[in-house]
Amino acid sequence: MKLVFPNGEHSQVLLNPGVNRIGSDPEGAVVLTLPEILPVHCEIHITSTGANLQVPAGTTSVTVNGKAVADLMSLRAGDTIGIGPVVAKYAIVEAARSAPSSSSSPDDDSGATRVRMAVPKYVLRGVSGAVFSKVFPVTGPVVIGRAAECDISVPADEISRRHALVKPTPDGVSVEDLGSSNGTYINNRRVQHGFLNPGDELRLDAVRFILVAPGMEMAAQSNNNHKQAAPTVVGRTSNPNSKLQMWAAILFAMAALVMIVVMIKNH
Repeated sequence: MKLVFPNGEHSQVLLNPGVNRIGSDPEGAVVLTLPEILPVHCEIHITSTGANLQVPAGTTSVTVNGKAVADLMSLRAGDTIGIGPVVAKYAIVEAARSAPSSSSSPDDDSGATRVRMAVPKYVLRGVSGAVFSKVFPVTGPVVIGRAAECDISVPADEISRRHALVKPTPDGVSVEDLGSSNGTYINNRRVQHGFLNPGDELRLDAVRFILVAPGMEMAAQSNNNHKQAAPTVVGRTSNPNSKLQMWAAILFAMAALVMIVVMIKNH
């Protein structure tokens, strides 16, 4: 993903996964040194599900396709973003080359290291209705609602157009109801602001999700496997009859050896 500035206020900027701050702050991802620009005028969050434009409280001079943004709005390729007097275009970066065919030899290595897709820390797993059996990574702010532009769009009449906002934190996922008609619930308790831990249920009217932490799941499964595995001792056997069998074999071998020695002497 990248931002292009048609009027030349800034060179094009490649957006990194996570938070990209735009404003006059020299530490920002995009630095615009104009009187009308605030230190953090807006932020673009890049997640595995797309991009969201977030505006700090009290900022009123940010638009998407001419529509004022009051809090959070998802972005699509080709959107025009107004940042005070500055205009930027949100675009998708096209791949520079196609993937190599299966017949390519190892010598065709371009030198670039293939980056393995990281497992998301938190995932919402749908357990009812239109989201049943679907999984949704939560790697940044995610808006859930009926509208098509939501990060998680749920085609259900009982869901508001912008129903709830979820955000990952170091310890779990925060939840905010966005003024929905039928309410947002955590473990059957209605909340305006709440917090999800792994294993908790998020319910938007009749549509339900479970918060899953894939890394924690794998660790728990590994621990269970270790507990269930039977302990073994190298060099020993758990069969009580094995010692008798061992001594019987030794005595049989000694008897055979004595018989061989006697036969040699008699011969």
